[in-house]
Amino acid sequence: MKTLMAWLLFLFVLLISGCAGVPAPVPTQLFSDAAFGPPSEAVAVDNLFSMSPAMLGYLNSKAFKEQVRDKGPERGLVDALYQKSDLRLEYDSSVTRDAAQTYQARTGNCMSLVIMTAAFAKAMALNVTFQSVVVDDTWRRSGNLYLASGHVNLTLAKRPAVGVTSSDGDRSLLIDFLPQEDMAGYRTTVLDEDTVVAMYMNNRAVEALVRNEVNNAYWWAKSALEKSPSFVLAYNTLAVIYQRNGHELLAERAYRLALEREPKNIVLMQNFAPLLASLGKHDEAKAMAQRVAAMQPNPPYHYFNLGMEAMARQDYASAKALFAREVQRAPYSDEFHFWLGVALLRLGDAKQAREQIALALDNSTSKDGKALYSAKLAHLKAQARQAY
Repeated sequence: MKTLMAWLLFLFVLLISGCAGVPAPVPTQLFSDAAFGPPSEAVAVDNLFSMSPAMLGYLNSKAFKEQVRDKGPERGLVDALYQKSDLRLEYDSSVTRDAAQTYQARTGNCMSLVIMTAAFAKAMALNVTFQSVVVDDTWRRSGNLYLASGHVNLTLAKRPAVGVTSSDGDRSLLIDFLPQEDMAGYRTTVLDEDTVVAMYMNNRAVEALVRNEVNNAYWWAKSALEKSPSFVLAYNTLAVIYQRNGHELLAERAYRLALEREPKNIVLMQNFAPLLASLGKHDEAKAMAQRVAAMQPNPPYHYFNLGMEAMARQDYASAKALFAREVQRAPYSDEFHFWLGVALLRLGDAKQAREQIALALDNSTSKDGKALYSAKLAHLKAQARQAY
């Protein structure tokens, strides 16, 4: 487990929580600019919510204005952006973009879609409120990085004129990229815009780290903390970057500062315990590992990793049972469905294997994943036709 789960990162496509009150500034000794080269891309968010000429053209188009006229500004905006008959925006979890880039690409993850929607709403003089949603984290892997996604949404409301109290001031429209039935009963917390911007920067840092662009990752993570010093999980990202770059003492400093702010954060502790052990602080590492085990006896990917070990032993029956346990607790994970399908295929159950890989395709949130599962499913269907 230790070798597989070397680093845990919260990939903030969406955020879980923000800290209230005035944040303490980030200690300057946390950063080590000299340890990294310059970024190969602009690390800036000046245009994060900017409307491109193409976006302004659509905002002023006949089709857009008809939606707003017929349905009101809030509902009209949502339908103009997300009805399949018009823009055909698609969801893709792999890349975080600013508003203009999302509009141009016609695709984005939840953070990208929230930012683009907010940009249009701001241009229409609507009030935008960002919210974090307390949901179960969705985990995925990229190499030896384990990535978890939280969730945010936004509400839109008419902005009253200066000096005027609106009679319908409480009316607002919730915009969420999860089905409404999945949102029932979840708690939300209002986020300030600086935190949302920091979330975007943290996303960019994590995505750079996944691509092994460590310099870019550092500058994005640093900028996220400078933008919102209370955004604890950016400390986690920075610590992982330091570990990747061989700066273990800097990583330790980042973890300790983060745990001062959120002492019960299990992701920070999961990451920090192995680092403490590597630094020779075995008693502290053991105590922290025991605390994590008490809080989370079966961490994400626990049964999956055991299943992969069973696959390596060619014990496909055990692998099937272990993958099925992961599917049961994470039914929307495409990876778990796929490997359950592989185990079933090795056991000779081609029909159920096709069903699981079809579920992997349905639950995939990236273009690469969809292409992989589509190809595998087409191959299995071709084999089935040949068998008859």
